[in-house]
Amino acid sequence: MQRVLTVRAFLMIPSFLLAQDAAEKINVNSTPPPIVKPSRDFVMIDFAWNNWNKKPDSVKTKGFGYQFNAYLCYDFPIKKTKLSFAAGLGISTNVMYLNQQVLRVTDTSVALAPQAHFFPDTAHFKRYKFVTTYLQAPFELRYFGNSTNRNKGFKAAIGMEIGTLLGGHTKAVTSVNGTNVKYKVDTKRYITPWNFAATARVGCGNFSVFGSYNLTNVFKENAGPPITPMSVGICLTGL
Repeated sequence: MQRVLTVRAFLMIPSFLLAQDAAEKINVNSTPPPIVKPSRDFVMIDFAWNNWNKKPDSVKTKGFGYQFNAYLCYDFPIKKTKLSFAAGLGISTNVMYLNQQVLRVTDTSVALAPQAHFFPDTAHFKRYKFVTTYLQAPFELRYFGNSTNRNKGFKAAIGMEIGTLLGGHTKAVTSVNGTNVKYKVDTKRYITPWNFAATARVGCGNFSVFGSYNLTNVFKENAGPPITPMSVGICLTGL
């Protein structure tokens, strides 16, 4: 009886090896699971056309006013949905070119109210611009269409940016005997110290179109014309 069982066990070995080989072939030929690359859009870089909305007719701008933003963000997924919340920190720079005008932001003349004033450019500068820089924190509610690879597929976000003023200045360029001479005046006296803006962006993969609308004016209340900035541009995200 023991010899019979030994013979049967010996005969079953080839069948076991064949079954194991077939199982290995099935595993090799099966489709591998998708590679998950949940990019959290750590890096956000914006380049946009900047405009002053609701500015009085007495304020004249020209050329391509622009905005440049660079942020580092951290993304917090909302459970197993395609939504997430993100917060970050970065720098926002806004540039506006004036049209045959100059901006005096350090005027202490008794004849005028202590505020920012726009005057005709009697010096005939070649270029004259007004620049503000903010330390900015973006907050976003995000949607990703592709949950396995966020560097691909549809994405959208709405949010708000909160900034604190780092600096502001005017810069003028004129020509003296064929040589460009620059005049720069730094001041934060009349510029609003806090910046709040509503934002939205929509795109595909690493590229999006975004827009922002300020909820605060360029200048402090009663310290300059009521000017509200807005911008539209391109956002590059990744990592």
